[in-house]
Amino acid sequence: MESEITIGRRGSITLPAKIRKRFGLQQNDRLVIEETEQGLLLRPTISVPLELYTEERISDFQEDDRVVGQMIDDLVASPDFA
Repeated sequence: MESEITIGRRGSITLPAKIRKRFGLQQNDRLVIEETEQGLLLRPTISVPLELYTEERISDFQEDDRVVGQMIDDLVASPDFA
């Protein structure tokens, strides 16, 4: 799909509604613009959810590590371990 757009006085561009709908773009979405050998590439940014861990959650991870470590030690110590 090819569309023509105009660069505004302040450098802004408006993406045609058909393109916004096709790619699920909405107001305030962020885009990345890259220089490529073919010209300019405009693509949506990727957002990754971030989880901040509480001390309690970190403690859960440490307990899981301890349990898995014990399981590995038990497996290695078993007579069937080759």
